[in-house]
Amino acid sequence: MQFKFPNFDQSSRVANWPAVTGAALPISIDDYLQSATAPLVVICSDATLSLRLTNELKWLSQASYSVLNFPDWETLPYDQFSPHPDIISDRIRTLNNLPSITNGAVVVPATSLLQRLAPNDYIEGRALNLAVGETIEADTFRKRLQRSGYQFVETVRDHGQVAFRGSIIDIFPMGTERPIRIDLFDDEIDELRSFDAETQITVDKVEAVSLLPAHEIPLDRSHRMCFEERWHEAFPTIDFNQVSMYKDVISGISTPGLEYFLSLFFEETATLFDYLPDNCRLLFVGDVTKAVENYWKDITERYEQFSGDQQRPILKPSEAFHPVEVVLSKTKQYPRAALKEINASEPATREASIDARKEEPLAQLKHFIISAPKPIVISCDSEGQREVVAEQLRRGGISSNTLSHLHDVEYGTDSVYIMASPLEVGLVSQQPSLTLLTDAELYGRQVRQSRRRNSQSTDDSLIIRDLSQLNLSDPVVHIEHGIGRYLGLETLEIDNEKHEFVKLEYAGSSHLFLPVSSLHLISRYSGPDKDHAPLHKLGSDTWNTAKRKAAEKAYDAAAELLNIYARREAKRGHKFPHPGKALAQFSAEFPYEETPDQSKAINAVVADMTRDQPMDRLVCGDVGFGKTEVAMRAAFVAVHGGKQVAVLVPTTLLAQQHAQNFVDRFKDWPVKVEVVSRFQSTKVVNETLEQLKSGQVDILIGTHKLLQPDIKFDDLGLLIIDEEHRFGVRQKEQIKKLRAQVDILTMTATPIPRTLNLAMNGMRDLSIIATPPARRLRINTFVRERDNRLIKEAVLRELMRGGQVYFLHNDVQTIDRTAFDLQELIPEARVGIGHGQMRERELEQVMSDFYHRRTNVLVCTTIIETGIDVPNANTIIMDRADKLGIAQLHQLRGRVGRSHHQAYAYLITPSWKSLSKDAQRRLEAISQTTELGAGFTLATHDLEIRGAGELLGDQQSGQIQSVGLTMYMDLLEQAVADLRAGRTPSLDTPLETTGEIDLGCAALIPDDYIFDTNERLVMYKRIGNATNQKELDQLQIELIDRFGLLPPQLKTLFEIHRVRQVCEALGVAKLNIGQTSGKVIFNTHTQVEPLKLVTLVQEQPNVFKLQGANELRFSLSLPSVTERIDWAHQLLEALS
Repeated sequence: MQFKFPNFDQSSRVANWPAVTGAALPISIDDYLQSATAPLVVICSDATLSLRLTNELKWLSQASYSVLNFPDWETLPYDQFSPHPDIISDRIRTLNNLPSITNGAVVVPATSLLQRLAPNDYIEGRALNLAVGETIEADTFRKRLQRSGYQFVETVRDHGQVAFRGSIIDIFPMGTERPIRIDLFDDEIDELRSFDAETQITVDKVEAVSLLPAHEIPLDRSHRMCFEERWHEAFPTIDFNQVSMYKDVISGISTPGLEYFLSLFFEETATLFDYLPDNCRLLFVGDVTKAVENYWKDITERYEQFSGDQQRPILKPSEAFHPVEVVLSKTKQYPRAALKEINASEPATREASIDARKEEPLAQLKHFIISAPKPIVISCDSEGQREVVAEQLRRGGISSNTLSHLHDVEYGTDSVYIMASPLEVGLVSQQPSLTLLTDAELYGRQVRQSRRRNSQSTDDSLIIRDLSQLNLSDPVVHIEHGIGRYLGLETLEIDNEKHEFVKLEYAGSSHLFLPVSSLHLISRYSGPDKDHAPLHKLGSDTWNTAKRKAAEKAYDAAAELLNIYARREAKRGHKFPHPGKALAQFSAEFPYEETPDQSKAINAVVADMTRDQPMDRLVCGDVGFGKTEVAMRAAFVAVHGGKQVAVLVPTTLLAQQHAQNFVDRFKDWPVKVEVVSRFQSTKVVNETLEQLKSGQVDILIGTHKLLQPDIKFDDLGLLIIDEEHRFGVRQKEQIKKLRAQVDILTMTATPIPRTLNLAMNGMRDLSIIATPPARRLRINTFVRERDNRLIKEAVLRELMRGGQVYFLHNDVQTIDRTAFDLQELIPEARVGIGHGQMRERELEQVMSDFYHRRTNVLVCTTIIETGIDVPNANTIIMDRADKLGIAQLHQLRGRVGRSHHQAYAYLITPSWKSLSKDAQRRLEAISQTTELGAGFTLATHDLEIRGAGELLGDQQSGQIQSVGLTMYMDLLEQAVADLRAGRTPSLDTPLETTGEIDLGCAALIPDDYIFDTNERLVMYKRIGNATNQKELDQLQIELIDRFGLLPPQLKTLFEIHRVRQVCEALGVAKLNIGQTSGKVIFNTHTQVEPLKLVTLVQEQPNVFKLQGANELRFSLSLPSVTERIDWAHQLLEALS
C-alpha cells in the first residue's frame, strides 16, 4: 500500500504528518514500518487508542516486525490498588525487549511516560534463561526467584507465581502466555512444558524459557534497606510504626499501591526513554502534550487530596512521577513527527450499510459501491462472519473475492474483496484509490465481541462435586454417624504402616477417624446456620431418628415432585425434525467461535428437541457467556419444524435488546421476529397479536404479558425463559402448566434453589456454560462502608481510563438527589438517571445516551440487572448492597467486566455490625466468589443462606436443618429413584453405605508428595468422586503431570478406588481383606445373585462361608498388597 508520509524531522522541531482518518492510521504506520530500519515509538493520547493500535499493527505486520505494548497501570495516581498481574507482565516483557529491538513498533499511552521505572540493569540483572539439559540447584533457584519477587503458592494460576513440588516446579513467568512446568532429573532440566492455568494440564513442550522479574519493584534485602533509608529522608516527621505499608515492605511483603513509591527503592530511577535504542523515531498520535499535562494535573490534585494522611503518607508528585517538562525534553532527543488530527471513524463509510429490515437490504451498499474509490475491501472480525457476508453479497448480486491479507490487494482494479481482520474502522482514500469497510459499519454494530481461543470445556458434574470441598471446622455429614466437624487430616501408624485419616469431632468432644479411602461417605453440611449445626453423639440413635424423619419427608416430597413431572415424562411431546444442513448453515453464520461449553449446550438442546419427550432444559451461564446463541439455535429448530417460539424476558429493556439480536441473527432467513413491549403503540401491539394468531409471526419476544390468556399462538412449540427467578409466583404457575405441553428452555446466570435442585436431581436437564470470553478478567469485588472519598476515587479511576460507571441506587424517591450529590462530588462526570418509573421514551433515551457514551455515569435502579450490555462500563457501585439478594448482586456485578479491562464492583453498606447475619453472609459469598462462571457456585451459596425452604415448601426446612442440604438431596434423589423403579423406599436404611474397602495396607497421598493439606484433601475428594475407571486414569495422568511419579501408597489408593467402583456397581457395602481372611457385606438391594453365592460356597467350602443373609466370609493366605488387590478383582468378577 502506498500511504507515504514525509520523513521524520532530524532537527528539534516536530514534523507534522498529514491528518488521517479511520483505518488509515494503522495502515500508514504499517506502511512506514515495512521498510523502516529503526524502531518507531508510537505515543498515543489515550489508553484505548493505544490498545487498538497494538492489535491492528500486530495483524498488519504479519510478524515481519515486532509490536510491543507498554500499557498504563489502569490505576489512579497514589492509588491503593496495584495493576493486574497481566498488565505488569506486558510491561516487564516490553522493558526486557526494548534495548535489543532493531525495528518495529512500541505503542505507549502518554500517561505511561510519566511513570518512574526501575533502572535498566534491574530487569536485565534478574532475567534468567532456562533450557532443557541445563542444570539448576533447587535452593539457589528458589532464592533467586524470591529475590525476583515471585510469589510462592501451592497451585500456580497467575503471572508471577511459582510452586515447588519435589522434582516438579511450576512457574508463570512474566511475559509468557502460559505457565511453565519444569521437570527435573536430579539437578538437570529433563523437560519444560507449558500448561493450562485453569486445568493444570500440559499443553505443549518447550525447549527454553526466559524468567523475568515478577514485579517492577524489588523487595530483596538491599533494596529494602535503600527504601528504609530514603523513606526516613522523605518523611522525617512520620511515625513509621503507624504506617502498615512501611512495616509490610520492611518485612518483605508486597503491598497494594507500592508502585507510587518506586523511587524509594533505587538511587536513580529511569524513564521509558532510557530503555530505548538511540536510533528510535517518535510518532505522537493525538495531542500528547495536552494528555500528559492533564495527567499531571490529576496527579497534583490527588496529592493535595491525600497528602495529609499520616497513616499512609505519599511522595510529592515530582518524587513519585517524572515531571512533564522532563518527559517532553526527553522526547526532543529523537527525530519525531506528530499526527494531531485523529478521527475515530471515516464519515463517508456511514453511507454504506446493510439494513435487514428493508425490502432490499443491500440497496444502500450497492449505491455506495458505484461512487466509492476502488478497489473495495470489506473487513470482518472472524472467518465465520466473512463467509456470511460473502454469501449475502452473492445473493444480492455483488461478486467478491476472498482476501487473506490487506497486503494482497490488487490496486487499480474494481474488485470487491472480503477478509477477516481486527481493523475496527474503515477509510475512503483517493490517493491511493481504496475503500475499506468493516462489518461493524455495514451492520451498525457498536462493539465487537472478542473471540474465544484455547477454551476448556466444563464438566457439569465436576462443578457440582467441587461444591463439597471442606474447610477446617466446617460441619460435615457422615452417612452412618451424622453431623460432626472436620478437624483436618491426621496420619496414624497402624501395624508399622502409615495411614491418613480425616479427623471428625462429634458431640461430647468424641472423635471419629475416617480412612481417606472412605472420603466419599462424608459431605459438607449445607444448612441454614453452619455455626450452630446440630452435632450428633457417636453411638446414639439420634442420627438414625433424624435420618428416618427426613427420609419420610423426602418420600412425600418425591411423590409430589413426580406427580408434577409425570405428565411431562409420560406425555408424548412434539418431535421436531432435525434441520440437518439448514442448521449447519445457520450455525456457520454465527460470527464468533463457539466455546466448548456452548457447543455442548447447543448439541444437548438439539438432541432434546428432536426426541418425542418435551424438553425441559436449564442453561446456566454467567452474564455474557453466550447463552443467547443457545436460545437462537433452539428457536431455529422450532421454526424450521413449523412451530412458533415465545421468548419470555423479565424487563422491557431486555425485550428490546433480545428483539434486535434475534432480528439481526435471523436476517437471512424467512423468519418473522416481533416484540411486544410498552415501547410500542397499542395499534402496533394489536397488529402483532393478530399476526401471531394467524401464524404469520414465528418468534415473539416480550415480558410476562406473553402468558396472559388473551394472547393466542397459532402453534406454540418452544418457550424460552430468560432469568426465571425474576418472575412472580403467578407467572411461574402459568409456566408450570405449559411444561407438559411445549418444549421449555430456561436461561439463567443464578438459578433459584428449586430450579437448581431439580436440575441436580436429574428431573430437569442441565447445561453449564462456564468458559468466559477471551481475556475477560475476574471482577475485583469490595464490600465497603459508605465513604464519599472512596466513591469519588472509584468513579475517577474508571473515567480516567476512558470507561463508564454504573451507580446503583435502588430507591426512586431519592435517586434524583443521589445523582445531584454525585455530580457535585465529581464535576467532571456526565451523569444520567434511569429507573423503571420513567416514561418509556425517556428511559430509552437515557439508556441510548449511556450506550453511546454521551453520559459516563448512570445512576440507576435494578432495572439494569438484565439486558443492558455496555462493554465500556467496567465499574459498578451498589449503594445499600445489603438490601439486595445474592442472585441480584451477581447479576448486577455481571453488568461490568465485559472487556479485557480489570473491572471493579463496590458493594456499599452501612456499618458492618448493623447488618443482619444473612446480609453479611450474602455479601461474604459474593465477594469471595470472584471467579468467572461463578453463577452456579453462587446458587449453592444461595441455598445455604436461605435454608432452601422454598425448595419444596416450608414444611421441609426442619428436615434440611436436621440432616443438612446435601444429605437431604441424597435422600430425595434415592426416594425418586425408588419410586421410579416401582420400589417402596426403605425408611430404616434410606441411604445404604457402599464401597467401604479395607485391604489392610497403607493407601494415602504422602505429605512429601503433596505438601499442602487442603490440596491433598481436594485430591482425595476428587479420587473418591470418580465414577468410572477412565476418570481414575485421567486423575493419575494429572497427578504425574503435576507432582511427578506416583509413590506406592498412592498407587494402592487408586487400586482401592478401582475396587470400590466395582463394589458400588454390585451393591457391596463393605469389603475387608486381610493377610489370612476377610469378608464381603452386601446391601439390601445388591445386584449379586444369591445363586452365585451358593455356587461359590459349594465349589470352595474350605475358602467361603455364608454368615447370615448378607455376609460372605473367606479364609486364605494373601500376604502381599498386590495379591490382595488381585484377589479382590477375581472375587468381584466371580460375583458379577
